[in-house]
Amino acid sequence: MDMAIKIGMLVVFFGIMIGVGFYCRKHSTDVNGFVLGGRSVGPWLTAFAYGTSYFSAVVFVGYAGQFGWKFGIASTWAGIGNALIGSLLAWAVLGRRTRVMSQHLNSATMPQFFEGRFDSKALKLAASVVIFVFLIPYTASLYNGLSRLFGMAFNIDYSVCVIAMAVLTAVYVIAGGYMATAINDFIQGIIMLVGIVAVIVAVLKNQGGLMEALNGLGQVNDPAVSQTPGVFNSFLGPDPLNLLGVVLLTSLGTWGLPQMVQKFYAIKDEKAINKGMIISTIFALVVAGGCYFLGGFGRLFSDKVDIAKDGFDAIIPTMLSDLPAVLIAVVVVLVLSASMSTLSSLVLASSSTLTLDFIKGTVVKNLSEKKQLFIMRVLIAVFIAISVVIAILQYKSNVTFIAQLMGVSWGALAGAFLGPFLYGLYWKRTSKLSVWVCFAFSCVVMIANIFVKSWFPAILQSPINAGVFCMLASLVIVPVVSLFSKPPKKEYVEEIFSCYDKKVVVSARDAIGDPVSKEEV
Repeated sequence: MDMAIKIGMLVVFFGIMIGVGFYCRKHSTDVNGFVLGGRSVGPWLTAFAYGTSYFSAVVFVGYAGQFGWKFGIASTWAGIGNALIGSLLAWAVLGRRTRVMSQHLNSATMPQFFEGRFDSKALKLAASVVIFVFLIPYTASLYNGLSRLFGMAFNIDYSVCVIAMAVLTAVYVIAGGYMATAINDFIQGIIMLVGIVAVIVAVLKNQGGLMEALNGLGQVNDPAVSQTPGVFNSFLGPDPLNLLGVVLLTSLGTWGLPQMVQKFYAIKDEKAINKGMIISTIFALVVAGGCYFLGGFGRLFSDKVDIAKDGFDAIIPTMLSDLPAVLIAVVVVLVLSASMSTLSSLVLASSSTLTLDFIKGTVVKNLSEKKQLFIMRVLIAVFIAISVVIAILQYKSNVTFIAQLMGVSWGALAGAFLGPFLYGLYWKRTSKLSVWVCFAFSCVVMIANIFVKSWFPAILQSPINAGVFCMLASLVIVPVVSLFSKPPKKEYVEEIFSCYDKKVVVSARDAIGDPVSKEEV
């Protein structure tokens, strides 16, 4: 009976996802519709697409388990940072200006933005290569947390879990493009919101309630971490500095991730941005805050988890193993939702970038819209297949933890793009050379962190801290290099920034959307 409940929920879930994909085929008949949903996506769909792309099994299983173990209940600060910095502030600072300038430049991807903003096709090609190289390991990391939960719930081989999830995601993304992804993200987001609340309540109930669980956590003592009693249920935990690194990487990092920023390209209008900002922030507070809060109680299960043998990724599945069958099924669907939504966003970003920014005009000079759509769909399948192979190889060889694999990708992408994109939106003096320096610096640092980690200072040997270093460095590199390098052509930059002063009904600085006549208002 228990197994029937689990399988039944999975069948319904997969059926809905596939159905939405085929329903949205009418929105994916051209490149603009397939990649951006026709730039007509409303606040709820955009906000949930942003949130579900943000949080995956990497957060629920990898980060929540690892950082909950290391920092205790203080790891909840990472979720709060994700909500305030990664969602609220990101929407406020980037949302409107990204939508206005990307439409003015007619850019559908981040590399196209760099080409149009800095008048450089070479930058577009370089950005597309960076995205392709570093999104693949991030994509592969999505599967690992899923395997732990499927193994617990169904006793199914990891390879079968990975392939099934990959095929189902490929079907609805290839069929319906961005709109199918956005609608499914909304459905998956609802599941994540309900699921995380239900799981937290159930786990804490098994521990005697919130206060009893906190008291138990306060009695945990690990001399290898800290000599201070009660440190794991304290306000800042045993290691505030490294906790700050986690908060910054997982929060500020979203500002430079192409699959996140691209959500602002597709949003419909001014009201959608304001509503989406609030919805996205609440979503992040519940989902991310809930994940890290739950992970903070991981040490209460230390008698059941062998970290040296099973790794941090086993913590959350162990915490959930005693839940009723219905709740375990909810958790499996929750993590499936988180992983599939992020996977769909990543492969759509990768395929559109490689097709529009690298193949079109470079490999193939004249590429019709029909062929562009065909190539993007083929590449979605190729990228998913590559990520499956990497995920299975990584699992079999146990090369690294989820958090490390994701940290390298986030650090390289956010470090390369954060400074150039942010300054490019706001500062006319931003130079082409400063963008090149950021690209090179972040990629070199993060690749070196993989292969010659011992060369780094102790605090930067962690890929998370190295990623934070690259992100913060990009915010310094761009203005410094720009001030000491050749400025962009004044006429060209003025024309680009004129998009913020164009009159629709009011200034585009205050409202966005397609220009309309007064009679239409």
